[in-house]
Amino acid sequence: MLARVWAIYRKDLLQELRTKETVVAVLVFALLVLVIFSFAVGDNIAADAAPGILWVALSFGGVIGLNRTFAVEKENARLEGLMLCPVDRAVIYWGKLAGSFTFMLVLAVVITPVFLALFNLPVFLPRLALIIVLAVLGFASVGTLFAALAVNTRARDIMLPILFLPVVAPVIIAAVKATAPVLAAAPWGELATWLEILIAFDVIFLVVGTLVFEFVIEE
Repeated sequence: MLARVWAIYRKDLLQELRTKETVVAVLVFALLVLVIFSFAVGDNIAADAAPGILWVALSFGGVIGLNRTFAVEKENARLEGLMLCPVDRAVIYWGKLAGSFTFMLVLAVVITPVFLALFNLPVFLPRLALIIVLAVLGFASVGTLFAALAVNTRARDIMLPILFLPVVAPVIIAAVKATAPVLAAAPWGELATWLEILIAFDVIFLVVGTLVFEFVIEE
């Protein structure tokens, strides 16, 4: 199973490395969001607004990337070929999930240092890295499922955010709430509850996504 998941993941990764059309567009968009917010908020509210600004940039950049997860397969009729492969549908889910997770991690690795520099925050924040990994995993697990659902609709670019964002809202809220004490150098106790919520959400949707993906992709 792992070899088949790796094959799907590698295919998506090589395709993006050749074209770079999605990652470049999303990075430019996310960086632009950060720069605009850095000029828009005053110094007095920058510290309070900073966690929300980071996750707005990551969330909307991630939605743009998720839109392309299955759209390329659909446009080139490769989705049907993928479904004809004699593999469990969960393999397709995990392969696409790995691609979305990697894409969002790359996005976070690039824009987070820019964000920290723009808002005069410490550059080395290991706890922030943990929050990003957990939140990105939850974001990608739900997003992969809904991207497969939205790809069969005519207005998939609009339908994905409408369907996806209300469901993933707990992840975004928990990430914002956990990021705030990290940026304020607060102790672990102040973010422990939010980390537990992120972990629970990740586990639940990884299991749910694996179980229901077969029915979603067949629609």
